[in-house]
Amino acid sequence: MLTNLLIKTFVKNKNDVQSPTVRSAYATLSSVTGIVLNLLLFVGKLVTGILAASVAIIADAFNNVTDAGSSVVTMLGFRLAAKPVDKEHPLGHGRFEYVSGFIVDMVIVLVGVELLTTSIEKIITPTLPAVGNITLILLGVAILVKLWLFFFYSKIGKTISSSAIKAAAMDSLTDCAATTLVLISALVSRYFSVPMDGWAGIVVAGFILFAGIRATKETIDLLLGTPPSPDFIQSIHDFVKRYEEIVGIHDLMVHDYGPGRQIVSFHAEVPESCDINHAHEVIDNAEREMHARFGCIVTIHLDPITVGNEEVDKMRALAERLAREVDPDFSIHDFRMTKGDLNVNMIFDLVIPAGHKLPLAEAAKAVSDKISAENEHYHAVIHAEHPFV
Repeated sequence: MLTNLLIKTFVKNKNDVQSPTVRSAYATLSSVTGIVLNLLLFVGKLVTGILAASVAIIADAFNNVTDAGSSVVTMLGFRLAAKPVDKEHPLGHGRFEYVSGFIVDMVIVLVGVELLTTSIEKIITPTLPAVGNITLILLGVAILVKLWLFFFYSKIGKTISSSAIKAAAMDSLTDCAATTLVLISALVSRYFSVPMDGWAGIVVAGFILFAGIRATKETIDLLLGTPPSPDFIQSIHDFVKRYEEIVGIHDLMVHDYGPGRQIVSFHAEVPESCDINHAHEVIDNAEREMHARFGCIVTIHLDPITVGNEEVDKMRALAERLAREVDPDFSIHDFRMTKGDLNVNMIFDLVIPAGHKLPLAEAAKAVSDKISAENEHYHAVIHAEHPFV
């Protein structure tokens, strides 16, 4: 309820999550909230940790101050991402979100390493911290605050599909576990006089390192480029089916320049008998309507193909069958046929899954040899390629 109230109060046009301005408002709300709460937790834990002589509490305090710093980086990243296009960046600055997310991930990993080192030192030279009631109450409150921040960040991260804010949510959850272990070690130290500071710190460091490394991998994947979700691909195919002139699509590519900044392109197959001006009009309408539907820049290449020719259809089916005999995951498109007195040339693109054991050239040769083995007068001209989605 508090999260919804904050969003309603500070984010105008909250449902327009594709707008860079709205995304920046969401990020500012999450960052400012995180900065304020983490700084309060840092001051409270630092003072308490010094008074109690507890390395676990002091380390947990510095974990909170790095969270505040991460929130500053996230807010800066979103503000930079919201900048309009310029001459140097004609596709905008949306990937700044991913860069800020990577910095947040690195901070989490560094905190984990530092906490691990400090905890090992504490195990080597153990001491009993002076744990009072105020210490226990503060740690309990810190757990509740971090748990609320986890749900707060999770809602905003999911709403605007932000890897940086989702990383902050996971960090808050690991902080809950970390502070819980610190609280347990404080209770054991107080009531059983057993020095648990160092061991608790090691487990906390493990939580933090695991979360940081996992989040780092996810952000690096976004920076390198990842395929769109299967649901998004299927929604494009379903949308294109609305146009009866388009009989199929291939070479679908999705370029991601940050949330709300995607470029989609593909080849649309239309019957070669279709009037070129009418086909061009259909393609133009599809580009505009897909932009309105998906919020992407859409470019469609027109591919005329032979439809309804019994001989061509028969040879296309043959090529498809023989390609799948080489590997069931192979597919073809852009099929054309030229026929002489003796020889038949089959010209097509062969699509081979990424990471396939056969290199492109060897896969194309395997299919070509199979076609020639079917009939010595059949000759395949194959362009082999990997899919982009």
